[in-house]
Amino acid sequence: MSASTNLRSRRRSGPAAFLMTLVAAVTALSLTSCRGDPPQGSEAGEGGKGVANNAAPGEMAGAKALGEGGGLYPRAIRLRHSGGANGRVLASSVVHKGGNGVGEIQESTDGGGSFRRVGTVSDGKAADGKGLCCATLYELPRQVGDMPAGTLLWAASFGQDEKPEPRMSIRVFKSTDHGRNWSYLSTVATSPNARGLWEPEFSIDAEGNLVCHYSDETDPRHSQKLVAVRSKDGVSWSGPRDTVAGKLASDRPGMPVVRKLPNGTYVMSYEICAAGGKYSCVAHLRTSRDGWDWGDPADLGTRAETADGKYFLHAPNLAWAPEEGNPQGKLLLVGQAMYNKDGSRAEGSGRTIWTNSEGGEGAWREIPAPVAVKSGKLDSCPNYSSSLLPSEDGRKVLEVATDYDGGVCRPYVATGGS
Repeated sequence: MSASTNLRSRRRSGPAAFLMTLVAAVTALSLTSCRGDPPQGSEAGEGGKGVANNAAPGEMAGAKALGEGGGLYPRAIRLRHSGGANGRVLASSVVHKGGNGVGEIQESTDGGGSFRRVGTVSDGKAADGKGLCCATLYELPRQVGDMPAGTLLWAASFGQDEKPEPRMSIRVFKSTDHGRNWSYLSTVATSPNARGLWEPEFSIDAEGNLVCHYSDETDPRHSQKLVAVRSKDGVSWSGPRDTVAGKLASDRPGMPVVRKLPNGTYVMSYEICAAGGKYSCVAHLRTSRDGWDWGDPADLGTRAETADGKYFLHAPNLAWAPEEGNPQGKLLLVGQAMYNKDGSRAEGSGRTIWTNSEGGEGAWREIPAPVAVKSGKLDSCPNYSSSLLPSEDGRKVLEVATDYDGGVCRPYVATGGS
């Protein structure tokens, strides 16, 4: 049967819409997209020349497929609070099998050299074509409620394709055996209307609360905004609190990721999709002193750029790594596509990540990405919210990135220098 991907606009002002269907090659796996963009040209971005990567996915400088089939929205973590399991690398992806959305958990005991599937997260709310999107994987660094450090949390957006009208929710599951078995924990938020709740990500604030950040389309005053809620036990959630909400109703901040620096500063990366122009859906940053109060939500933050003005468009993701001689370490940033200052697609797009040793301030420096993504399409597959996992000493970084293999979107994994 053919696999189709429903692509949801991130630029439209107003209710979420599934605007486009991407018909893929014949495959036994039907992948329903997390989120997507309106058509922008397969190989060329706004005003840009397409950049091809001549390597086939299986030839990506040592990159290997993660799992046996398709997958979307990858995440990777290294266990650090799990006793004898410390050092294991766990990776998750969203897969759709027979209309059922599930979270697939892979494990590596050799630093990412090889993986095997060890667990699956499934729920009736994502069965029978209801939809599952943009999951996250998180290890508790400290006890939260009755959950000890080392407890794994997995959360995702459920129900974007539910008929006759979606009523989306963000649901959380936990594992106490390093990803083998999962049980439902709580619901972070449920949409009061047919609009969406997307892209949950976890952090721990300065008071020890578990915080869930997500993108919220349900406020009629905003096409989309970023919201945070927090919990003392992972079960009951308080808030919500706006973290980024533009003054223009058409602004669409989305895809928040939060990392904490050794000095206690929290850094958030996110995209801001607006009505148009070359900087629509560009990666931004902002900071917080406590991980809960991010200042004026109308402050859209700072655009991340290199010294020569390059910028990332779409689906940014952020990681922190130690760095020799730098007590605050360094940040690593990736985005779906990289553009030059003049708005043309940059030569290294899909093959580049960035590093910054100043807590995200100032210019970022380009380094080769471990996974070289071949496709230049701007939809919900190629290099879409790729995951970066630095080594313990910060000298290397493991990347999990998605790309097309024929008509199937597959996650690939590789390690390179950072």
